[in-house]
Amino acid sequence: MPATKPDVHGSFAPGSVVVVRDEEWLVRAAEETADGTLVHVQGLGELVRDTTASFYTRLDRVVVSDPAHARVVADASPRYRTARLWLESTLRKTAVPLGERSLSAATRGLADALSYQQSAVRKALDPANLRPRILLADAVGLGKTLEIGMILSELVRRGRGDRILVVTPRHVLEQMQHELWTRFALPFVRLDTAGIQRVRQKLPATRNPFTYYRRAIISIDTLKSDRYVASLRRQRWDAVVIDESHNLSNAATLNNRLARLLARNAEALILASATPHNGKAESFAELVRLLDPAAVPPSGVLDREEVRRLVVRRHRHSPEVANAVGADWAERQEPNNVLVPATPAENAVADELEHTWLWPGEGGSPYSGPRAAFFPWTLAKAFLSSPAALQETIDGRIDRVGRDEKVPSQRAEVELRALRHLRQLNERTMQEPSAKYTRLVAYLKEIGVGPGSSTRAVVFAERLETLRWLHRSLPKDLGLPANAVELMHGGLTDAEQQDVVERFKQEQAAVRVLVTGDVASEGVNLHAQCHQLVHYDIPWSLIRIEQRNGRIDRYGQKHPPRVTALLLDPASEGFAGDVRVLAKLIEKENEAHTALGDVASLMGQYDVKGEENEIRSVLARTKQLDDVIRPVAEVAAGNDLAALFAQIFESAGQTTGETVAPDSTMEAGDSGSGLYDDEISYLEEALREAFVDPTAPPTRGGIGWRREEAFGTAELVPPTDLVQRLDVLPQSYLADRKVTERLVLATTMARGRERLAAALRDRSGTTWPDAHYLSPLHPVLDWAADRALAALGRNEVFAVRGAVETPTVLLLGTLTNKRGQVVSTAWLTAQFPAPKDPSFVLVTPHESVRTALQELGWTTPRANPGPVPSIDSLEPLIAPAVHQAAAYLEKNVFEAASRDAQQRVETWRRKLDAWDEGADVLIRRSDVQASRARIDEERELAESMAPSRQLVRPLLVVVPDTEGENE
Repeated sequence: MPATKPDVHGSFAPGSVVVVRDEEWLVRAAEETADGTLVHVQGLGELVRDTTASFYTRLDRVVVSDPAHARVVADASPRYRTARLWLESTLRKTAVPLGERSLSAATRGLADALSYQQSAVRKALDPANLRPRILLADAVGLGKTLEIGMILSELVRRGRGDRILVVTPRHVLEQMQHELWTRFALPFVRLDTAGIQRVRQKLPATRNPFTYYRRAIISIDTLKSDRYVASLRRQRWDAVVIDESHNLSNAATLNNRLARLLARNAEALILASATPHNGKAESFAELVRLLDPAAVPPSGVLDREEVRRLVVRRHRHSPEVANAVGADWAERQEPNNVLVPATPAENAVADELEHTWLWPGEGGSPYSGPRAAFFPWTLAKAFLSSPAALQETIDGRIDRVGRDEKVPSQRAEVELRALRHLRQLNERTMQEPSAKYTRLVAYLKEIGVGPGSSTRAVVFAERLETLRWLHRSLPKDLGLPANAVELMHGGLTDAEQQDVVERFKQEQAAVRVLVTGDVASEGVNLHAQCHQLVHYDIPWSLIRIEQRNGRIDRYGQKHPPRVTALLLDPASEGFAGDVRVLAKLIEKENEAHTALGDVASLMGQYDVKGEENEIRSVLARTKQLDDVIRPVAEVAAGNDLAALFAQIFESAGQTTGETVAPDSTMEAGDSGSGLYDDEISYLEEALREAFVDPTAPPTRGGIGWRREEAFGTAELVPPTDLVQRLDVLPQSYLADRKVTERLVLATTMARGRERLAAALRDRSGTTWPDAHYLSPLHPVLDWAADRALAALGRNEVFAVRGAVETPTVLLLGTLTNKRGQVVSTAWLTAQFPAPKDPSFVLVTPHESVRTALQELGWTTPRANPGPVPSIDSLEPLIAPAVHQAAAYLEKNVFEAASRDAQQRVETWRRKLDAWDEGADVLIRRSDVQASRARIDEERELAESMAPSRQLVRPLLVVVPDTEGENE
């Protein structure tokens, strides 16, 4: 099929300027809708500078400024500062093309240049895909949050990241917000309990909060409620991120309903989960359909190549990762299983449990409820946790039996007598030191936890009563103040949980021991100050063990993580065998961690409760441990979903199809115009242009600007319009660091890293840095660019001097699709050897804007002896320069780019047609009919991705240096 010829006339291409309601606007994107063209714009004029808007051409008169009719104005500023700033700002506002292979923004934040993370970003942005869709399934600790930040950074730079929604578990809301801001300068409003309350105070109840905030982070538990569904249906997102996405695969849940809604309304979709499947092909297929409904054929059989295309999966010992992390991820030490002999009182409890409840002989256990095989093991598990946990379990059961009228009184009395006797025995254990607790205190002291020491440890336990008991007892027995032992559990609010985690990360915080339940086992980073983890009780689940261990065993861990398990070892023969089983769980997790990076496949349950039931069967001696836990070697040799993953992703380089070494020079190629050496040079010059004296205080028309070049920092008092852009950040951070009173910037990457690390060490009580790294996407730079773009009037272009022999026009050409996305860019110069004959034009393409500026002699500041004279003679050059450049691009550049993009769209069409053919056979199946609706939407999307519009803009008119005007 021949390439579609782009529309070259009066288009609303990104970068063009339009006049609406007598104000000038910069077009950011345009899309065709049933109500006409919808043009998304950003204000350029003084009254609308900080305003973004969208206009329908059927409702408003949208007048395109014809670049061919641009008026030439002379730049009289010192060293052409105004023209340089305007040109640089224009380049920064020009989106990187969709198909650009190199990374322009992802590698310029405060994230280490790790090749395996960069390759995941490239895979997500692969132009062979219709749109960015990926499942980041890297194992625990590899930095999925950083990969998310890198992908979002690239999407923003490519004009595809204006509206972003991030959905996470509630206890990692602040952690995600912190990472995206401090490392990538992406500000998000956090809609946790406090954030939602702020929204309610700001907005009327009828206002959709997702129209007010362009970028938001919210918990999945909050978002899935019915109150938000109607609002979400009306919103379209440039990108949606859903963390811990393994919770989405059940089609009957609210989580899945939410995910399907967001997937349909999002351009880019990033799913993240260290446990990407539950062993069921149909459930995993549901995740794949969220990414691409055509990736799963109507039959539902998974396609190996489609899985490879849409999923990234590596672990700590994958060659691609092991070669990259080096000393920044210390190897885990061998498991440290500590057997703790029980006290006589504890042995009495164990003996009672064994002979009365677990293996009672012919009479059976005294349990009177409907699940007689289950409750005795609940008692056993509580006993192995702590006497406090066992007491709570006994008391709870006594209360329920007393209130249960369905239980015959005689049976109830038998159980109550047994429970009371067990409680009496357990009370004796609470009157003397617990053996396991005594060993915990001794162990913590052995590793250095105590007064005057900075050593920290995280202690996991399942039962809340155990956690509370440890929280009460440990400070006194370790000789520490009460605030040195923190407690975290699922009953705390999201804000309280986040506060505990933040304190544990800070070096100067008083906390030395974090006692926590499994609420901290997913997604929370605890490795900043800690490499010691203690399992006070052992989960009967490999998944839980892996999740716990991953809190300290992750990238950035400088000390070899040490995982210690305390196992109470009663004299009871039955319990001794149980302890050996639980000890093997720790060893099996460590073995799978090294070989597979995934423990769930060993038991094949892919569910904590399912694994607990299997282990209970082993402890009850109805199954053998080897029957329920497969050897590592068997996993890859099978024919299930775990085997498919192992076969696809266990080879080096198989995840992405390419392994690229970090190359900061290559990655920075897009942003290097040559006009400014770095971000701070651009910002400083923009401030000197915008304010007569930026160093003056605000009361005298300045912003209190101060730059400490040797120290790598700069400061300013943010004006009101800049404060508005920062208001989405946590109010506590803005207040603690006084950001809205004085914004401190780290102007080098080294300084940014140092201040980010220092935030974990200082006494401020916050992990948010006092100086924020000035990365290319920082809002202060966007604010400066908006001010610089207002330097020119409507449809004007600067005339300057340069190293040319004849008048030359610098031009930018862009090719966009029907969705207003940039498909291709080109940089050209149009020379006029005979200025009096504008029809004689020599058009020259350039590899990049830097090479074009080098040819014009504009990569270093030039002296400006005064305004270029004879401006009137230059204006007639604009129209022929634009027209000839457009003709050249259409014939020599955009035709090939259009053909390439059209071929990708055609490939996608054929894929959708093939899906349709397969669906025809199964048309009566309701699930296939539902999927067909999604396929039809994909077909419309594919059509809109075809190249549609071409725009050529003059950026600069350069005349020769005249005699006496050179430096």
